[in-house]
Amino acid sequence: MKRSFAYVLCTVLMSGAIGHTVRAQQAPAAKGPASYVDENNRLLWASTPRWIPTPKRIRVYFAGQIVADSTHVFMLRDAPVPVYYFPLADVKSNLFVESKEVRNAPQRGDASYWSIKVADRVAENSVWTYRKPVAGAEFLKDYVAFDWGKMDAWFEEKDQVFVHARDPFLRIDSVNTDRHVKIVLNGQTIAESDSAILVFEPGQPIRYYIPIADAKVELLRPSDTTSRCPYKGLANYYSAEVGGKSYKDIVWSYRAPTLELGKIGGYVAFYHEQVDAIFVGGEEMPKPVSRRR
Repeated sequence: MKRSFAYVLCTVLMSGAIGHTVRAQQAPAAKGPASYVDENNRLLWASTPRWIPTPKRIRVYFAGQIVADSTHVFMLRDAPVPVYYFPLADVKSNLFVESKEVRNAPQRGDASYWSIKVADRVAENSVWTYRKPVAGAEFLKDYVAFDWGKMDAWFEEKDQVFVHARDPFLRIDSVNTDRHVKIVLNGQTIAESDSAILVFEPGQPIRYYIPIADAKVELLRPSDTTSRCPYKGLANYYSAEVGGKSYKDIVWSYRAPTLELGKIGGYVAFYHEQVDAIFVGGEEMPKPVSRRR
């Protein structure tokens, strides 16, 4: 399966959370449709609790080996992407190769890295630990974390999980609306519906999913691009050809979403950031500024 820009970006964002502090979104938007969005019209992310044990058994695979297997994992939640930390006793440190890589995170300290080597496969700088965490982060000592995207597979109990750990304090809400939703691109109305679904996902803009029959499907071109979301499943993309202009991967759909978001199966959503405008109930919605996902 082809790895899309969105998939890679999500993985990069996860990795970036390792070495850089991401501030919790706290200020409500002055121009947003509700007080639970930030200045970029993204839903606020719950920043606490920061460090919590998980009751799940977590396993990590690389090159056919289980490199971590534990029922005593902790989750660090000081960025929108949570990270699992394993006790040293529950990882195969004999597969680790010391690295000179050191990355600083102000809220945690200096992270020291290892690579993982199994036969002829190497995952460079894929494991890290805080040997001397800063004050307030002492709980990190003697725990290690893995770069999600550099491992082959992750399991929470028997279920394989993709992209990053699932945050137990993140609830994706989806509601049916009878308000008229209209999407305009390059001066043309390319979709409108009275049967849309609004999806509210913390850290993301409000998304407007509409039945594909209510879009001008003759303007859509199936793409080879796919991406995964740990909460919604596998997304397939479409590009749009409108007024002689091409808009690559501007539309996505979950054909077989997870059970939690089953109602959006077969619906399509448009990147609000890239269309001209989205109107709901005749009112133009504020355009978000956000990463693609």
